[in-house]
Amino acid sequence: MSRQRRWGLVGVPSSAGGHTPGMDVAPAAIRAAGLVGMLEARGQDVRDLGDVRGFRRRPDPEHLDRQNIHEVRRVALETAAAVADAISGGRTPLVVGGDCTVTMGAVAGFRRAGEPTALVYVDGGPDLYTPGRIDYGNVDAMGLAHLLALPGSDPALTSLEGPPPLLRPDEVVLYGDALPEDRDDLERAIAEQLGLVRVPASRIHLDPRAAAQAALAAAQEAGERFLVHFDVDVLGHQHLPLANMPNPDAPPWGLTVDEAVTGLQVLTGSQRFAGIVLTEVNPNNAPDEQTMAQYVELVVRGLTGDVDGVSASGQPAPAPAAG
Repeated sequence: MSRQRRWGLVGVPSSAGGHTPGMDVAPAAIRAAGLVGMLEARGQDVRDLGDVRGFRRRPDPEHLDRQNIHEVRRVALETAAAVADAISGGRTPLVVGGDCTVTMGAVAGFRRAGEPTALVYVDGGPDLYTPGRIDYGNVDAMGLAHLLALPGSDPALTSLEGPPPLLRPDEVVLYGDALPEDRDDLERAIAEQLGLVRVPASRIHLDPRAAAQAALAAAQEAGERFLVHFDVDVLGHQHLPLANMPNPDAPPWGLTVDEAVTGLQVLTGSQRFAGIVLTEVNPNNAPDEQTMAQYVELVVRGLTGDVDGVSASGQPAPAPAAG
């Protein structure tokens, strides 16, 4: 049977960290596409806790290498407070963003609630840039770097809750990235230097369930609980064109919808799963009215699927090697 949970939905209508507006309208669009009703139809208990104060991305000429940094921090802090409140109320956080920097606030919220968490980063790219290393200055490409307090990070974001870092490298599992393997890539090099556990899209394509089980084993080794960050750009853009920063429709390919669902089912089926953050949906990119409904169906299937999280032998799948 699928695991029934008491969800606390927190909306974060912000594109502060993005390089264009659009993600700020995602929480309303995801609700309108039926997220709460579809979860309840599957026996889930959902309480909508409303939205934190959002922000629509605008140019920030005073901070060209870290656009809207102060609004990113403000949104993250308010997200942290809302997540901590959901946890204290006995709810599993279901954070509906918004850009990827929302996850910084969610991780900070777990620490604020006295329940520090590991993180499974389901994303087309691991967001390991720091200010000055990405042309647009979009902070949503820097979220994980700031959670890890990498050199060059901005103290405004590394100090969201207590002393940095909010996460150590051994508390992070990368899942689903489509980083190039055949040429130099800055983020891949950083991940390797940090020794991050990485389950790339290329591995998932070979055996989605085995790859997800390996990521789960690593996540369960990483901490007493883990949060899942789910960026829609982990999907190949041709499968569900909603990403604000879509992967190209060319190799290395992003995940299919079914591959993403399988991964979410395995991860969220664990007793150590503690919450999820949905990020980077830009409803303005949807080619038709059905696309948002398809996204919500993906999420609901992923959160309520019938899965045991163990291998065919009945034993947890082995963790992948770091790097």
